[in-house]
Amino acid sequence: MALVQVRRLSDEAHRRLKARAAMEGRSLSEYLRLELEQLAAVPTVDEMLDRVAAREPVPGEPAAESIRAERARRGAG
Repeated sequence: MALVQVRRLSDEAHRRLKARAAMEGRSLSEYLRLELEQLAAVPTVDEMLDRVAAREPVPGEPAAESIRAERARRGAG
């Protein structure tokens, strides 16, 4: 398991984080570890864009064209 050290955290931020940890009945280390695990699980915008770009295109008519056609049909009726 990796070890992380944070330097130059403001006293105010430290106080708030320590209070949040205490409210959850956790040590500051445990609270921060869980928060960092959650943060790491969320993909960045670039990671999400890479996932989308890697997908195969959906076959058929593009959704925008289907919507335009339906709007035109409703307007003509």
